[in-house]
Formats: sequence, structure tokens, C-alpha cells
Amino acid sequence: MKKVNVDDLFERKASPYALVMGVAKRARQITQDFEDNEIITDDKAVLLAIEEIKDHKIGIMQPEKDD
Repeated sequence: MKKVNVDDLFERKASPYALVMGVAKRARQITQDFEDNEIITDDKAVLLAIEEIKDHKIGIMQPEKDD
């Protein structure tokens, strides 16, 4: 099992909420893509999503702050 250093994911100053929502949304997209293309894999969608964020392949949008 891969271990993820959360500090690596926060280096871009993403809020914890934005990070969790970004990973969850991307994991759902990956899962749907696997189902649509009938891809069978042992890779976990959440871990794939985390790797994409860590490798800067996708970005996380910050929620707008209400002042």
C-alpha cells in the first residue's frame, strides 16, 4: 500500500476542504472512466487521484472567501 505524505499535497496552500473535495471528485471521474472503457485494474481511484494532484497533473480550485 502506498503511503502519501499529506504535506506534499498542501505545498500549494490548498485548504483541507478543497483538497478532500478535489481528490473525491477526481476519483469519481477515474472510476467512471474505468467503467465506461471496461478497464479492470487493481489500482485504487483515490490513490490515482492523489498521485495526479501530487504530480501537478491537475489543480485544485480554492473556494472563494466571503469577506
